[in-house]
Amino acid sequence: MPLSKRRLGGLQQALLAALATGLLAVTSPVNAATTLNLSYNGPPDADKNAVHLFATNLKRLVEEKSDGDIQLKLYPNSMLGEEQERMEQVINTPSLNIASFAGLSPIVPEIYVSAIPFLFEDYQAAHRFFDEGEYWKQVEGALKQRTGAELLGVIEEGGFLDFTNSKRPIHNPDDFKGLRFRAMDPSQVALYEAFGASGTPIPWSDTYMGLKTNVADGQMNPPMYIIMGSLYEVQKYLTLANVQYSDQFLVANGSWYEGLSDADRQALDAAVKEANALNREDVEKRVDARIQFLADQGMEVIEPSAEDLAAFRDKGQPAYIRWLQKDQGIDRQWIETALDDAGQQGLLSQ
Repeated sequence: MPLSKRRLGGLQQALLAALATGLLAVTSPVNAATTLNLSYNGPPDADKNAVHLFATNLKRLVEEKSDGDIQLKLYPNSMLGEEQERMEQVINTPSLNIASFAGLSPIVPEIYVSAIPFLFEDYQAAHRFFDEGEYWKQVEGALKQRTGAELLGVIEEGGFLDFTNSKRPIHNPDDFKGLRFRAMDPSQVALYEAFGASGTPIPWSDTYMGLKTNVADGQMNPPMYIIMGSLYEVQKYLTLANVQYSDQFLVANGSWYEGLSDADRQALDAAVKEANALNREDVEKRVDARIQFLADQGMEVIEPSAEDLAAFRDKGQPAYIRWLQKDQGIDRQWIETALDDAGQQGLLSQ
């Protein structure tokens, strides 16, 4: 599978230049650390932050399964740096990092393909896509080829993304017209524009104030993040559209991982799989309760009809795919493979 022909991003250029000049240290197996840093976003609160729940379970499980050979030290709340800083660290030094799209996309922009909106009908479909699909194997290979790092798991962080806004109920794409939405990245801007709204990138840390001061009318996130950010205080309407699967990505330093004994590598892989299964179970059983909490706080919950959800798909998916190809330069084969894995081969003909 050919890699994308787009120009390298700034982070990727810096990493490759460092490798070429010998400035990027490669850890040898003999220097593999026993105690490893695990960095990630969000507060150290397992009830509010599913990533922290995964991290705490992974720490416990890997220490048990490796008989203490591998021990983890947790660094929540981006204590070791923001997304790209943490990616540089995990590529350069023995460590683990849970990255979002902001961390991985400068190196593997093809990861945006996994966020094609309305790609999965349910959690089981998303799990099959990441656990068994050919597209995701190619993403893992691309990261390793470009940086040496290992992509060990896809972490379910909060369920599916939903729309919120402060102006009016949103039942279908026509209801977006004229509204301004906070966007996490340019891909979300493209989606909002397909619905007739506008999107403006606003960092998560500024989202609450941006919504409160009407810099933006709405945003999209899973219920967990709406609660974590207290966005229900500044948003009135919640539309349960299951826009995208909410996930982050566990990355390991490649030299450290390859230098592990077979037993310790198997222990780590098994711990990741079990911690991920626990996360999926916890996130999915909490979704309804979280939606009810938001309703109890005064949000009006809208459940679009099957016809309205089809309208979202019909407008959103082709626009997003055009953005992937035109603005991100993603090779068509990446998109075809992902759509095959998701059972939606017909999208590219739209």
